[in-house]
Amino acid sequence: MDWVISDELSLTVGTVVGWVSAGAMIIGGVIPYIPQYRQIRKTKDAEGFSLLVCLALLIANTLRIMFWFGRHFEYPLLIQSVIMNFTMFLMIHLCVRVRNRNQLLQARQRIFTDFDAKYFWNWTDFQSYLDCMLIFTIATSLLMYIFIDYLIFVETVGFLALFTEAMLGTPQLIKNYRNKSTEGMSISMVVMWTCGDIFKTSYFLLRDAPLQFWICGSVQVTVDLLILLQVFIYRGNIDPPRPTPHRID
Repeated sequence: MDWVISDELSLTVGTVVGWVSAGAMIIGGVIPYIPQYRQIRKTKDAEGFSLLVCLALLIANTLRIMFWFGRHFEYPLLIQSVIMNFTMFLMIHLCVRVRNRNQLLQARQRIFTDFDAKYFWNWTDFQSYLDCMLIFTIATSLLMYIFIDYLIFVETVGFLALFTEAMLGTPQLIKNYRNKSTEGMSISMVVMWTCGDIFKTSYFLLRDAPLQFWICGSVQVTVDLLILLQVFIYRGNIDPPRPTPHRID
């Protein structure tokens, strides 16, 4: 009788741990962006946040969703991608609104349908970002529908999705190396990234996620740790003076 109770208790604890881990996976990725969102709203200044981060994550998570149709993985990972895309659109909406409001002079409207590569992902209206991602989603959906029976194509989509996300911190890593400084970089943000990526990669390994997940997760953790190493190496260094930016109409 005792062993039956013990087995039931173990099963219950295991179930609770599983649900908690799944919940952490779903919302853990968006948590580091909550302070950033609140800071932009409070300061009315979006210049410190690059919309290229949103572009990378939108592409990565849209491809991951497409990958799910070719090779089903756990629902928490799928839900995480949907929530992350929603979060990135919220960030874009806020940044576009703040930047337009802060313009001293009304600049010429730059929209997606201008098809001007010079201003790609630097449009002045939120609808343009939606239109761009809608076209990307339709295109990738059609390709997945056509080539869904080709294993190499499906696995390549999965790799591109995870690799794009894994390289998210690389621009910051390169910038720190060139400037020999980490001044102006949020260390707490990188620490949150690192903790989240370590948990995420461990989750991939324990839950037998597809190979692309834990390989690219390991790369992402490595990049995070290298950035933290730069904080130690470049401590006390100051960025070189930056030229005064000029607005281009």
